[in-house]
Amino acid sequence: MADVELPDWITDHMDRYLATNGEDGHIWRGVPTLLLTTQGRKSGEPRMLPLIYGEADDGYVIIASKGGAPSHPAWYLNLDSEPNVELQVGADKFSGVAQTVTDERRAGMWELMTDIWPAYKDYQSHTERQIPVVLITRHS
Repeated sequence: MADVELPDWITDHMDRYLATNGEDGHIWRGVPTLLLTTQGRKSGEPRMLPLIYGEADDGYVIIASKGGAPSHPAWYLNLDSEPNVELQVGADKFSGVAQTVTDERRAGMWELMTDIWPAYKDYQSHTERQIPVVLITRHS
């Protein structure tokens, strides 16, 4: 994987997650996390990040919050460009396809995720953009 400058706490989290096959790292600060690998839209290189997730509609829900920044996170721009992704959820590794949820399901998925990580509400209040809700389902 190409070197991308990530904060130490993120690389430490990913390293523990990978080294223990999810046993250490799947639960982070009391919430479930997965490892998302997207294809860099500019570099074409794989990009991995740990993200908080919830489960709905036979898939995994993630939030493109970037802490309420005015722009979308790079991982979201990557999957918007190439929706085929790789996931590791605990010890389960698989390919999936990501879609931004904009229909009537969005409100319920947003509520699910704010119940898991209430700070998402604060993040939304700090930005004018609508924070994307993303559903990733397994390739069939």
